[in-house]
Amino acid sequence: MMAPGRRSSTFTRLLRHGFTDPSASERLLDGPELSPVRDDPFLLEALGATADPDLALHGLVRLLEAQPSPAARRELLDTLIAAKPLRDRLLGVLGASAALADHLARHPRDWEALVTYEPRDLHPGVEEFERGLAEADDPVRLRVAYRRCLLSIAARDVCGTTDVAETAAELADLATATLRAALRLAAADAPDDAALCRLAVIAMGKCGGHELNYVSDVDVIFVGEAADGADEDKALRAATKLASHMMRICSETTVEGSIWPVDANLRPEGRNGPLVRSLSSHLAYYQRWAKTWEFQALLKARPVAGDLELGAEYVAAVGPLVWKAAERENFVVDVQRMRRRVVENIPASEIDRELKLAPGGLRDVEFAVQLLQLVHGRADGSLRSGTTLDALRALAAGGYVGRADATQLDDAYRFLRSMEHRIQLYRLRRTHLVPESEADLRRLGRSLGLRTDPVTELGREWKRHAAVVRRLHEKLFYRPLLDAVAQLAPGETRLSPKAARERLIALGYADPAAAMRHLEALASGVSRKAAIQRTLLPVLLGWFADSADPDAGLLNFRKVSDALGKTPWYLRLLRDEGAAAENLARVLSAGRLAPDLLMRAPEAVALLGDGDGGRLEPRARGPLEQEILAAVRRAGGAVQAVTAARGVRRRELFRTAAVDIVGSYGTEGQPAEADQGALVDLVGGAVSDLTAATLAGTLHAVVREGWGDDLPTRFAVIGMGRFGGHELGYGSDADVLFVHEPQDGVDEREAADAANKVVSEVRRLLQIPSADPPLLVDADLRPEGKSGPLVRTLKSYEAYYRRWSLVWEAQALLRAEPVAGDEELGRRFIALADPLRYPANGLSEEAVREIRRLKARMESERLPRGADPKLHTKLGPGGLSDVEWTVQLLQMRHGASTEGLRTTRTREALAAARDAGLIGQEDAATLDEAWVLATRVRNAVMLVRGRAGDTFPSDARELVAVGRYLGYGPGRVGDMLDDYRRTARLARGVVDELFYGG
Repeated sequence: MMAPGRRSSTFTRLLRHGFTDPSASERLLDGPELSPVRDDPFLLEALGATADPDLALHGLVRLLEAQPSPAARRELLDTLIAAKPLRDRLLGVLGASAALADHLARHPRDWEALVTYEPRDLHPGVEEFERGLAEADDPVRLRVAYRRCLLSIAARDVCGTTDVAETAAELADLATATLRAALRLAAADAPDDAALCRLAVIAMGKCGGHELNYVSDVDVIFVGEAADGADEDKALRAATKLASHMMRICSETTVEGSIWPVDANLRPEGRNGPLVRSLSSHLAYYQRWAKTWEFQALLKARPVAGDLELGAEYVAAVGPLVWKAAERENFVVDVQRMRRRVVENIPASEIDRELKLAPGGLRDVEFAVQLLQLVHGRADGSLRSGTTLDALRALAAGGYVGRADATQLDDAYRFLRSMEHRIQLYRLRRTHLVPESEADLRRLGRSLGLRTDPVTELGREWKRHAAVVRRLHEKLFYRPLLDAVAQLAPGETRLSPKAARERLIALGYADPAAAMRHLEALASGVSRKAAIQRTLLPVLLGWFADSADPDAGLLNFRKVSDALGKTPWYLRLLRDEGAAAENLARVLSAGRLAPDLLMRAPEAVALLGDGDGGRLEPRARGPLEQEILAAVRRAGGAVQAVTAARGVRRRELFRTAAVDIVGSYGTEGQPAEADQGALVDLVGGAVSDLTAATLAGTLHAVVREGWGDDLPTRFAVIGMGRFGGHELGYGSDADVLFVHEPQDGVDEREAADAANKVVSEVRRLLQIPSADPPLLVDADLRPEGKSGPLVRTLKSYEAYYRRWSLVWEAQALLRAEPVAGDEELGRRFIALADPLRYPANGLSEEAVREIRRLKARMESERLPRGADPKLHTKLGPGGLSDVEWTVQLLQMRHGASTEGLRTTRTREALAAARDAGLIGQEDAATLDEAWVLATRVRNAVMLVRGRAGDTFPSDARELVAVGRYLGYGPGRVGDMLDDYRRTARLARGVVDELFYGG
């Protein structure tokens, strides 16, 4: 008897062999089923070699208990001890799959399927599996026979007799044999239907690609034709019945479970389309209606069951269409966008465990390989394989993928597929999620040969391979473009010029020859600079391709690199700071304005980096004004001072444009800004603050040079229009009023002369031709317009407004806000303006009629000849003018009594009117949406064209670029224009009611 507290030698041996519950396992070994062999040294060693020794032992005991007789039990034990191949296979399966252990317990003689160990048994094909299923004459027996065949596949897999690719191929061959058997059963049940038609079953997806999982939907497409002499409609109905019955035989759950679902949703029109079509109907659909993803899916089409001759005709007919898919507009962008949508749809709670769909998962490899096949398979038939790893090898052999990259990707794909296989094998359930429990992870790690610390090693290996995939799946497409122009390692195959041209065209480059020249200039040579560029460019090319103008993006990048290439921090910034490279790619390919601003001072690219982790965002007015004033004080004279101020303005305009573009496009780490109004407010506020700071600096420079610190008059600048409303766009003039007041004891004429000189000099200096964009200062909203003096005293303004002010001038004062100069004088001007713009008793009916007449006249007289009114963002129906005049009418009517309306900002005033019940919530939302959209369009036009415009561009590429900025993907320009017209039409309806009818 063993002393208390001491463990038996068996217990210790079990621990040493990897058992996690040695006490329970010791009891099983001591049980009657295993007592004859419990001391056999080979048994314990074989159990310890399995993925889960406890599970294997438990399954073995269940199998022995299920044997029909003592003799059968002895036969199994004798064979198990005597035949190492059976021992390894059987225990290997029992230690990896609880589901197959259940099958063996239900069908205890099926272990005999693992005894045979002949050459033909090592790598069976469709013919061998068909023999294994031949005696199944109903769905239940078919399931049993299927599991028996699956048992042998799993045994070869877990013992390492077959690798992961061979296992996947065997699973696809077993699926082929099963589909044929199921169709045979369906035809036997309905011989009349079978006689009427020819039915071909086309395998798609992983089954078609000869790379099936243990548990997966089997994707198929059905093609039907009439048998000789049969009516076509009746034949297709008969074929549909056969196909439906075949699917049910495989998919329905019986006492033996199900085999797997048969999924026909890849057919034309998906689940909304007919289950079976004729060959001509398939072709008509693919020629007229098919989307890019449907041609991508057809890469794996393979006839597997039914009328194989008809299936071969189908594949031959659709093949040419598949290999023309890369010629479709926006082909690469479509494929990549579909991949991103897949990732976006993964639940947040699962993305860290998702083996197939998450970034760095199996789908990344498959998408990258398929994309390259579709681009280059047109001209190179060697690439036309439906099997991912075969296609990857062919791509490497042809120089379409670097050999080192292909090898790393092959290794990663095999590891990830092995993980997927072993996860599914355990319960024979369809899943791509890595388990969470310690026991499951331990079994999974051990099944992959990780024995020292299975859980830790598994996590490390999985992360390593996923990182390889993440790094390579984009690079795989773009890197060979650089290799085509760069020095390659000895023995490396170069992408041919024709193949490089095809790839660039597929990416959307209109001038592939120029693109190749840029790549050669950037990446050729052996310098450190060229080496870093070769690392950066594969990713940058992808970001350029995601824009409306990849050619411009690459050209602009070359210009910036030429200007900064010898600056040590430039390439280091792009290489080491995660956001900088992508931000730069977005900015350089989004239009003309931002690149033009950057080219005038390329060092501003530093603004695009992460810095200390802060976000890319505009600077506030206070720090801006401090910087400009400091630069002005350091300068030698007014010209140099204003040049410095304009330089800061240029840099900050670039920063604002970059923030706007990155926010509109989004990046891999930061999705596009969903609140379009927030982007409008950001741009309007940033440009207005920048304009005010620039004016303040210029005013200081002019006064200092002309009068020192003793200007004989107090002087203030009042912002008007969009400037006063904090709503300036990139190309907006600065609408202002100039006001002054003589200093005590100063002659009024002397003060007026000084004020006029200040105004004249400020306007001149801000418009001097230079590398920096001019700032046009417009004072046309002053009393008497262009006929009146440029600058007046405060008393003169008061006298004019009291005696002569027209209603439009009071309306213009709604936007008045001091922006520069003497703050106290600015406040007094606003105090003067308030009673005019917010009359105590509201507006008279005559004043309302006058405002309406002015608005109607402006619409009819100022709209440019030939412009489409429905697409004119400023003067068209539902445009900026409509919304602003409606809001301003409410402000003038109710501003005296409603404090919230006393603001210069359109959206704030609209929200205040809504809160005060002056406009319905829905109507307010309609006007706000229209105003924001029109403003966004104007900003987009300026960013894209580099010059201001109030309507959509006529150039097709520029129009697409505006669409991309507004969030419309490739091919959706029509949707953009329709959405604008709809939004403006709804807004005009509100304007007609509130402005003209209220």
